[in-house]
Amino acid sequence: MATWTLHGDGKSVQPGEVVAPGERLSWPRTIGIGVQHIAAMFGATFLVPIITGFSPSTTLLFSGIGTILFVLITKNRVPSYLGSSFAFLGPIAAAKSGDSIANALGGIVATGVALMVIGLIVGKVGIGWIEKIMPPVVTGAIVMIIGLNLAPVAKSEMAAQPVEGVITLTAILLIAVASRGFLARMAIVAGLVVGYVAAALLGSLDPKATAAIKSADWFGTPTFTAPSFSTSAIILFLPVVLVLIAENVGHVKAVSNMTGEDLDPMIGRTLFADGAATTLAGIGGGSGTTTYAENIGVMAASRIYSTAAYVVAGIGAIVLAMSPKLGAVLSSVPAGVLGGAGTALFGMIGVLGAKIWIENKVDFSNVVNLMIVAVTLVIGIADMSFTRGKFTFTGIVNATVVAVVGYQILSAVAKTRGTATKE
Repeated sequence: MATWTLHGDGKSVQPGEVVAPGERLSWPRTIGIGVQHIAAMFGATFLVPIITGFSPSTTLLFSGIGTILFVLITKNRVPSYLGSSFAFLGPIAAAKSGDSIANALGGIVATGVALMVIGLIVGKVGIGWIEKIMPPVVTGAIVMIIGLNLAPVAKSEMAAQPVEGVITLTAILLIAVASRGFLARMAIVAGLVVGYVAAALLGSLDPKATAAIKSADWFGTPTFTAPSFSTSAIILFLPVVLVLIAENVGHVKAVSNMTGEDLDPMIGRTLFADGAATTLAGIGGGSGTTTYAENIGVMAASRIYSTAAYVVAGIGAIVLAMSPKLGAVLSSVPAGVLGGAGTALFGMIGVLGAKIWIENKVDFSNVVNLMIVAVTLVIGIADMSFTRGKFTFTGIVNATVVAVVGYQILSAVAKTRGTATKE
């Protein structure tokens, strides 16, 4: 396990100072920061398995293990919590066979292995090639379609229990705009709680789910599910690799800016570590992971970037995962409540794509950018799919290919013809 040097007297952070990744405050204070990291990641991390039908406890377990693994692989230099990635939502929904998640787990494992390989390559040759094939216009489009492609899922869940869905969505919107600080960041989770209570009062909870909560033990081990591997299912997860790369690189650069340390040489390790954590989760029945932006807020507010706090958070997540009763409660959320949350969540994921364009000042007077985004969005949102033999290529897969490959082709043509910008 990594070791940390004590920052100052271990009790305070002086103005203008930060607690570096390899430092820590006293253990009571470090544990306190670790608990804040648990709170920051918890809502999003358990929301993914609730929506996908995975075991929340199992996902939480591998999230904690993955975070500790990340700290070890990155040699204690990059502070990050590895929580559930929303980029997996669409592929998981498409790959699941009825109630079986085995095919989806195979896709998660394949995604993790691919990310590990890319991490090894980046460690050898750098990230220049990634930045070339995935400029912000492409990354933003892929992120946007991953969110908006899920709109039909939210629609069907809302239709199943419209009253519960509307109550949940209304609560999320009001909490988001009327609250400050931590509660505002937890608007979707808080809205889920409101919706769940409303569903209970309306008698909408599944009696089997209620019985499962009553019979579940307070302490025990999570359930584990082995993956199965289907090439057609694995193809669905290919776009996720690109999103995880973008999230990972963005996280490292954000932490670099905040700490003043050049962490670019660590990107190969961070990609490999994220891939290893995702692979491990898929092998055991948990959802894929990613570096969490939610926890950057905790670091920015506290100026404490100690990886010791993340080890504490990882251990805390493992402890929480050992409560089957908590897992049963999380798994009992009704469809209408999920639909209300999904309506807000999936739209927010889509807006993150636009945020990437805005922050990177993507020029839509450039006809290449305009046309690639236009076609990518329609293919992805409309879910334009086709089947060849045993393989089904979904709208997200097709849109991703158009975005990545099409951008390179059109850019080359426009450069040759001198037609990139239209007045």
